[in-house]
Amino acid sequence: MADLGGRARKGWEKMQDQGQVRQVEGLPVVRPNVAGIDLGSERHWVCARTKDGGGREIADFGATTPELLRMGRWLKDRNVESVAMESTGIYWIAPHEVLEAEGFEILLVDTRQLARVPGRDKKTDRTDCEWIQRLHSCGLLKGSFRPREDVCMLRTLVRDKGNLVAESGDWVRRMQKSLDQMNVRVHRAVSDVDGVTGMAILRAIAKGERDPRQLAKLRDRRCRRTEEEIAEQLSGHWREDHLFSLRQSLQMYDATQQRIADYDREIQRKLAEMARDENRGRPAPPVKNPQKAKAIKRRGEEQMREVLYRMSGVDLTSIDAIGVETVQIVLSEYGPDLSRFPTEKEFVSHATLAPRRPMSGGKPLRKKRRHTASTRVAAALRMAALSLRNSATALGAYYRKIARRIGGDIAVFATARKLATLIYRLLRWGQPYVDEGADRFEMRYRENQIKSLQVKAKQLGYELAQKA
Repeated sequence: MADLGGRARKGWEKMQDQGQVRQVEGLPVVRPNVAGIDLGSERHWVCARTKDGGGREIADFGATTPELLRMGRWLKDRNVESVAMESTGIYWIAPHEVLEAEGFEILLVDTRQLARVPGRDKKTDRTDCEWIQRLHSCGLLKGSFRPREDVCMLRTLVRDKGNLVAESGDWVRRMQKSLDQMNVRVHRAVSDVDGVTGMAILRAIAKGERDPRQLAKLRDRRCRRTEEEIAEQLSGHWREDHLFSLRQSLQMYDATQQRIADYDREIQRKLAEMARDENRGRPAPPVKNPQKAKAIKRRGEEQMREVLYRMSGVDLTSIDAIGVETVQIVLSEYGPDLSRFPTEKEFVSHATLAPRRPMSGGKPLRKKRRHTASTRVAAALRMAALSLRNSATALGAYYRKIARRIGGDIAVFATARKLATLIYRLLRWGQPYVDEGADRFEMRYRENQIKSLQVKAKQLGYELAQKA
């Protein structure tokens, strides 16, 4: 890298301008048939080898689809096999998809990689594309992770559905605000406003029912509170403007739920297309945890679990705390093939679940918040980890051990990281997850503590004795 900067470069590089063509000698070329693209909102600048291979040629193309197709033909005329481009805003998406469909290998490069390499000429569109091509030809660029095309299509659907789920939650909060303003304490009467009992009460109120006793009779048989306890919370002053807002919010909530159902059907259709040949028509193995199996059926997620299994070849819901929604997010962001990550540490790091404490001069630096696609997976796994607080499983015992020692926040992060490693092992190597149980985990943890104490005592010249 250092050879690229300063005066030293003048000794080994000779450049001669010839219009659009430049003759260059420099670092050993590892991949000659590559190109570099500097992206823009209106025009893209492309640098590739000349047809005779004697130098580099620069051309510019528009951002329209016909121009992108012309760019592909121009690259093929020069026998280009691989193309590198910066991940600039959203400008890279259309060139990436068009050139990938044309059969080129695409390297989507993090802009920080290019910024750290010294020796670039004065920054212009022409010099930038040439600089990218030069680094790529010398093997100095590494492409960012991007799943295959069908997984990207699935990812779009799942992300859009996630936005609708968040919007649905917003309408629930608006309904709850209208109820609070009328002192109708539905959220005190039931645990979930959007549950079976809560929604039945809301719909009855929207239709004109005001009697608390009649509203309380809508309770589901599985509800823990009695009708009398529920009725006590459902008396209000029923102001007209709040009732109107409640009805409008309920209609928007229902419309959003309908859109979510449409997305679920489209996601299932896409997953069915992506099913592995050996898994087509093959049922998913039954869920070993009976409580989880009941929850999946109650939420109507069994069919989604089946298509996710046929697409990935493994049942990720076999891991404690990993539900169907979490599996859907993981597979839509990464796909079933994790071979791009040679080790589980690299996968965990990409999922932003690796401990990170930047230091400078012996002092910790303030962490910059990262916004990447993989943070969706991290957020889903942290939510899954949080559900293990009271779980009578080995993962639950692991969470409680970390929480006792360091704190709940660190325990959520550490447990989410452990879930990521279990997902990697199951997807990459087919290693099944086996729950040893909380008691066995605590026993093994105690045995390890005793061994550690024995080693320390021996180092200090003591010997541990068990109390009679």
